[in-house]
Amino acid sequence: MGIYVNPGNTSFKKAVNSKIYIDKTELIAAVNDRVGTSDCYLCVSRPRRFGKSMAADMLAAYYSKGCDSCTLFAGKRIAEEPSFKMHLNQHPVIRLDIQRFLFDESHLDIFIDEIQDRIIQELREVYGDNFQSGPYRLPGTLEQIHACTGDSFILIIDEWDCVFRIAKDRMEIQKKYLDFLRGLFKGAEYVELAYMTGILPIKKYGEHSALNIFNEYSMIEPRGLGEYFGFTKAEVREQCGKYGVDYREMKKWYDGYQLDDFLIYNPKSVVDALTWRDFQSYWTGTETYEALKVYVDLNFDGLKEAVIKMLGNGRCRINTRKFQNDMTTFKTKDDVLTLLIHLGYLTYDRKAGEAFIPNQEIAQEFQNAIEGPTWDGVIHSLEQSEALLECTWKMDGKAVGERLETIHSETTSILKYNDENALTCTILMAYYSAKAYYLNPVMELPSGKGFADVIYIPKRNIDRPALVVELKWNKSAEGAIGQIKERQYVSWIENYTGEILLVGINYDENKGHTCVIEKYEKK
Repeated sequence: MGIYVNPGNTSFKKAVNSKIYIDKTELIAAVNDRVGTSDCYLCVSRPRRFGKSMAADMLAAYYSKGCDSCTLFAGKRIAEEPSFKMHLNQHPVIRLDIQRFLFDESHLDIFIDEIQDRIIQELREVYGDNFQSGPYRLPGTLEQIHACTGDSFILIIDEWDCVFRIAKDRMEIQKKYLDFLRGLFKGAEYVELAYMTGILPIKKYGEHSALNIFNEYSMIEPRGLGEYFGFTKAEVREQCGKYGVDYREMKKWYDGYQLDDFLIYNPKSVVDALTWRDFQSYWTGTETYEALKVYVDLNFDGLKEAVIKMLGNGRCRINTRKFQNDMTTFKTKDDVLTLLIHLGYLTYDRKAGEAFIPNQEIAQEFQNAIEGPTWDGVIHSLEQSEALLECTWKMDGKAVGERLETIHSETTSILKYNDENALTCTILMAYYSAKAYYLNPVMELPSGKGFADVIYIPKRNIDRPALVVELKWNKSAEGAIGQIKERQYVSWIENYTGEILLVGINYDENKGHTCVIEKYEKK
């Protein structure tokens, strides 16, 4: 048993023996299908504290010849799979955590040589003099061992991308590292499986990916592995019942990461909330809000409007395809928002192509990040939201219009009011407090043709009226009400049995905001 070559199972054993452990061993069955095939290269990218390292430890404990993990996996889900015994502790494994070689910035110039030296030293302890360490270093060594013994290797690399986070501006280091990985994997017959984890997907280098042999499983394209990182609804509900913690509060605070068919909870935060029986921002506490602030303060057209829209529980349509998979190459707001998805500050609905803030924990961090002179007026506008909501419930259209006008004047430097999207941002920001009483707003009804229809439907057991909002630009609030009726927007929620208010809002460049509110008379 070595540190890097044929490691033991101590790290995974600690996870299994923890007070709160969620069985994710079915991931092993999915990975087993790739061993020894042309699809044996996997790269899984997830935010911090989403279980990447635990999964890497689990795979090392399962495959490594350096330990006996039969008892450790007994009773786990993988033990019921047909492939379980076929691969259990049957493979030579090389396990690396790149971050352990880069705990000081000065190591950037030597870490690649250090990695190779340490692995070659341990390979010599296992294979003796069956190879010579020549100019091709680790790739050459593994190639010789494979030729002499027939052994093929499983390589498990955790935090593969930390180089790009630590050496953000040192392109020569990044390129040298990518060249090392490409030499290690490209066309290598000694690779039986390569499994890498990180926060970012594989770095794009020029027009082509530097490691295009890897299949990628990211926050944007989970490709069937979504449920194995983070906690599912059923898993969290079970743990809440076990520890007597309010599931509804847990859902509000930590749910919402959309990975195709799964809504995933942040595991670090769920475990801490279960442990301490208190709901607060745990996950983001491992990195200060300044990290988020750096990105939301970038001066890209439409970025601040998008942040405001999402703070109001809205969504922002983005193009994720041009993102270069690093933390410095930004050309548009879409590049910034795509990075925030990978970092876990946003989530992504792939079918709709929309980004949004997943939960209360992250919304709180966004509020912290926008405190400062570059966001003048926004915080105060959010604080006025509860009063505006009260005015809406009282059907005081005049007061609603006046408060919208105040919010507009306080945020003029950010919301230029040059299109309908800015008006939508204002409305979502103005109704920010609605998240305490309503489900996420429904934007642009399927039956509607207006550019900015919004519906707020109350949460279960909340005694508040549903709001059907229609926005107009240089027309009239009365006309907005007329359109709601004419196009029968209310029919979309006709099964809602509570009170329904129709809210018509118009922005006139000369007269400002006006609002008309009517109670919908059900037939």
